[in-house]
Amino acid sequence: MGIDVAMVATLMAATATFAVLVAIYAATTVKDPMAKRVKALNERREQLKAGIVASTSKRRRNISNKNEVADKVRSLLGSLKMLQASQVEKAQKKLMQAGIRSKDLAFVVIFARLVLPIVIGSIVIVGVYFLDWFPEWGPIKRYGLVAGSLIGSYKAPDLWLKNKINKRSNAVRKGLPDALDLLVICAEAGLTVDAAFNRVARELGKAYPELGDEFALTSIELGFLTDRRSAFENLANRIDLDAVRGVVTTMIQTEKYGTPLASALRVLAAEFRNERMMRAEEKAARLPAIMTIPLILFILPVLFVVILGPASCSISDNLFRN
Repeated sequence: MGIDVAMVATLMAATATFAVLVAIYAATTVKDPMAKRVKALNERREQLKAGIVASTSKRRRNISNKNEVADKVRSLLGSLKMLQASQVEKAQKKLMQAGIRSKDLAFVVIFARLVLPIVIGSIVIVGVYFLDWFPEWGPIKRYGLVAGSLIGSYKAPDLWLKNKINKRSNAVRKGLPDALDLLVICAEAGLTVDAAFNRVARELGKAYPELGDEFALTSIELGFLTDRRSAFENLANRIDLDAVRGVVTTMIQTEKYGTPLASALRVLAAEFRNERMMRAEEKAARLPAIMTIPLILFILPVLFVVILGPASCSISDNLFRN
């Protein structure tokens, strides 16, 4: 294949060393997520309060003073005629689903899609074709490296957002049945919907911080927004899960028709708990097939060396002695 084994081994060793340093840094610099969550919720409360009290021109002036970098990026994209409303709304929705509250970062994501292919692609093209980084490579490998760097750098912001959305959605999915059980208890105790969401957010804040964050934000919006339906719809837009959309639909129907909330949430909680158990059983059933390749590549050779090693050494000693 024309690949230097020593160079590949050196790169793998450097990557492993860097991963160990990152792990040590992450373990020694653990921060309390509660302070960050409280700060974000307070900012959202102030935004809703400002939307009710302040005038439109004042809100626009505060937003423009607060997000100067985003405004510069927005003006640059607008001058290049690369800013579309649908594209901005899609990026803002993905940012919300990833747990990033600032909608102005959508312009940064769009700008990264434009800049990263130019920067990384230019570096790779200059290095491969002008600086002759890989002289032993053929034209097909060089073209593949350049094309892969361009495509990968263009897709990197979307892949990063998708990874964060999947992690956050999985974390919310794990705690949703417990949250619905607590909502049932709060509803049967006579609490209002916004008070029930606030109570559940406090109870599940440390066990499931992502779900507690979303429920606390929903409680704030229920207290400030004039249309309670908008608060529930915002919850469904912030979490990319069909289960949450089902809960939101149930909450909207109970608000509209006055149906019992506790009984509907109890049925949903039982259904989501059964789904969680089925997913766990599915993972357990896939485990033997997943472990086959590591067993063959790593465990069996070591086992053969341990079992047959002493016997082979003894046989070789007897042969050479005779």
